[in-house]
Amino acid sequence: MSGENISRRRFLSKSAAGAAALGALSAPAMRTLAASPNERVSLAVIGINGRGGGHVRAISQISKEARVAFLCDVDQGVREQRLASYKENTGETPELCEDFRRALDSKAVDGVIIATPNHWHMPIALAAVEAGKDCYVEKPMSHTFQEGRLLVDAARKHGRIIQHGTQTRSSPVFGQAKEVLGTGVIGEVRMAKAWNLQRLRTIEPKPDGAAPAGVNYDRWLGPAPKRAFNPNRFHKTWHQFLDYGNGDIGDDGPHDIDNARALLGVDTHPVRITAHGSRTQLGGEREFPDTLNVSFEYADGRVLLYEERVWTPYGEFGFDNGNAFYGTKGRMIFSRRGHFQCYLGKKEEKGPSLVKITARGESHLKDFLSSVRSRKPTRATAEEGHLTCGLVHLGLAAAKLERTLHFDPKTETCKGDPEANRLLTKTYREPWGLPS
Repeated sequence: MSGENISRRRFLSKSAAGAAALGALSAPAMRTLAASPNERVSLAVIGINGRGGGHVRAISQISKEARVAFLCDVDQGVREQRLASYKENTGETPELCEDFRRALDSKAVDGVIIATPNHWHMPIALAAVEAGKDCYVEKPMSHTFQEGRLLVDAARKHGRIIQHGTQTRSSPVFGQAKEVLGTGVIGEVRMAKAWNLQRLRTIEPKPDGAAPAGVNYDRWLGPAPKRAFNPNRFHKTWHQFLDYGNGDIGDDGPHDIDNARALLGVDTHPVRITAHGSRTQLGGEREFPDTLNVSFEYADGRVLLYEERVWTPYGEFGFDNGNAFYGTKGRMIFSRRGHFQCYLGKKEEKGPSLVKITARGESHLKDFLSSVRSRKPTRATAEEGHLTCGLVHLGLAAAKLERTLHFDPKTETCKGDPEANRLLTKTYREPWGLPS
């Protein structure tokens, strides 16, 4: 069977027969970089309008380590813009494609970077790992809770490297904060808080119309329900609609939630989730709260809090996005903007600190490239991504249902709550369904 046929059949319907056919397919051969550590990693970047464009620029800056083999996007204008820029910076000419499956069928591609809207993250990543490709998946790596589990299992089955796009994991400020907390200077850390505080604009209603010239809108929708084109549901503002995004907790939120969870040191799912979400300030078109507070309680009693306000022009402790870690002897204020400061004892005397260390995205990219070569896990594995993104999905479910969820980390289900469990998965538009 040809690589092209294999790629097409990955997107059979969710029937049992389709699942059996998928399970019987073997991944195509892949170049073994571990034997050639100095060889450049060949990448396909899928979704290159926003964050993906940043990845293309970052690769051009480390062209001795990696190259772009394919630029994939449903927007012809975006493809041509990125090609011109990359060619100018490197002198190289990647292939252009509207259909990402062309890149997955290429034996010249070692890995993919997925920076599409959220609803495409996991379907493309699943197809990629089944095609023998390693994946850098932008946050959140899953659109629903169930998708995270599927990707974790698929990556293990096929022996693929996954890097979740939580770039702070590769930042000096993260590593040094983790080291300081590990010394016990603020005592036993029992609670962490993550916040996402900023001022977003109101999305004013716009009429449906024709998709822009050169855009394959049906492919942009992909597994999402069929509907007429509307500019509010397209570039940039798609985050605010359930069919494609996860609101603000799924946009900026995963960065700060991931920092809170990792530095708190929890490596499982919570057992109790309570949340309150509301629309208090922002009118217009959005399907997610503009104010959200979530409490995640773990089996050992540790607590992770998340606070979101997207209608204020000010942050907390001077940061729009940040974290607080509360210990038995003091606390640490942390921000991925490049800062942490410890405050000790009743008098809150200043302790260890770090100021103005900036996280750089290419450090995270380099970590991914290193793992592709060595076959060693990345700093943000599929498992880590699932634990972090799981908080996004559980928090939104608790807020929507307006009740406490009691979660079983082993079965990954809400106890005695079929309605909540239905919110942890979704249906897919054919022919882009997932296997059963």
